Amino acid sequence: MLGTRHLSSLASQKLRNLLLALAMGILFVLSMPPWGFWPLAFIAIAGFDQLLKGAQSTKTRFYIGFSFGLGWLFPGTFWMIALTVPGYFVQGLLFSGFYGLSTIAVPRTSHRFVALPAIFTLVEALRYRWPFGGVPLATIAMSQSNSPLGQTARILGPLFLTFLVITGGIALSLAWQRRWFHSLVLLLSITAIWIFSLVAPTGNPLETIDIAIVQGGGEQGTQAINTDEREVFERHLLASSEINGDPDLVLWPEDVVNVRQRFVDSPEFPELQELARNLNSWVVAGIFERISDTSNANASIVFGPDGEMYGRYDKVRLVPFGEYVPLRGLIEPFAPDYLPVRDTQPGSGEPNLLIPMKETEVNAGISISWEIFFEDRARQAVRNGGQILLNPTNGSSYWLRILQTQQVASSQLRAIENGRWVLQAAPTGFSAIVNPDGKVTQRTSISETNVLQGKVELRDGKTIATRAGPTPVIIGAILALGFANLMARRRN
Repeated sequence: MLGTRHLSSLASQKLRNLLLALAMGILFVLSMPPWGFWPLAFIAIAGFDQLLKGAQSTKTRFYIGFSFGLGWLFPGTFWMIALTVPGYFVQGLLFSGFYGLSTIAVPRTSHRFVALPAIFTLVEALRYRWPFGGVPLATIAMSQSNSPLGQTARILGPLFLTFLVITGGIALSLAWQRRWFHSLVLLLSITAIWIFSLVAPTGNPLETIDIAIVQGGGEQGTQAINTDEREVFERHLLASSEINGDPDLVLWPEDVVNVRQRFVDSPEFPELQELARNLNSWVVAGIFERISDTSNANASIVFGPDGEMYGRYDKVRLVPFGEYVPLRGLIEPFAPDYLPVRDTQPGSGEPNLLIPMKETEVNAGISISWEIFFEDRARQAVRNGGQILLNPTNGSSYWLRILQTQQVASSQLRAIENGRWVLQAAPTGFSAIVNPDGKVTQRTSISETNVLQGKVELRDGKTIATRAGPTPVIIGAILALGFANLMARRRN
């Protein structure tokens, strides 16, 4: 009888810990957009660490990490249901499994205080790159896009910020255990890094330009197959008529010029030429064209005030299962209704548009939609001389506001990391102007028709993050994880 009660008590304790881990994951996702209660990230990590502290078996530790991932990733990526229902469940389970497996590499000793930030940083690095070129959704760094700690992204980028977030949670966990000295050391170290971020290089202003971002408006949550492409185009033409003066640069969203033929042969091509002439401005418009019976192209086109076409950038990083289907021959028989009929062909060019709007050419870095979630595209653009960053996007088919707010957070992080203004244009929102400190100076509402206008700086110079990239953080995390496990083994 006593043995049965003991087993029942153990089972109840394990279930309780798993539910608590799930709750910590939910607490963590509430630190992210659209909720944005960023201090909750540190509380969630502290609670998660305490659960790991009490878990001895490898299986229990795995399920604690897995449950934490479930609570965090499924709510944080819920918008994916509108893109691909199977993909939503696959990525949620896959990435939760990553975090479950990562806890196995965390020592059961106090060395976990070093190992946990390191292994979570490495898992985030993996998510940025694999599978299908990376799926960086609901990332740890996003939770701090509006917090003071977010400024540290200009030192060594989003992975460094990730390491600091987990370390901050560890500091709270140590305080819970009343290990005041160690907690204070960590908090003072994070504070010193934050202070350094305030004086670290942020780039240099060159000159200001007048810009306009056009949002045509319309109902959120509509699919392309249920939308009149011409109506979307005309909404943006009409909204452009509300532009005051003749700004230097006018930015349209991604693929609001959606034609079922080659763009240069479409009736929309001369209409955009006329728009640029009437505005006496440089216009960057997002186009989506059919280039063959089996493929599409997604690009941004530059029109000059004379109506001529001066440049083109074709999107390089495409959305898996949204713009192309990996392993189409294997997958299509099982989910034909959820997949695009034609694959979009990726571009191969550098992420820069050269716009001769001034006496010297303006170098505009560009990340179309999904590309803004990847730090390497914006970083490469600035390394190539980018003086401003453009993010034409289209999230109109996704319901709720999870994706849209997380994309704004990504634009904020790219601005901080590279010391550049970021202009985000979306057909139904959010469109935004973000300064180099990551502050959103203007933002539209969902579904409204609006034009954002203002002065922004062209800038040069590079931040430490732009120069270094993620490699130093990845190497440092590997070394820290190895050191923690080595010391733990010696202690045992």
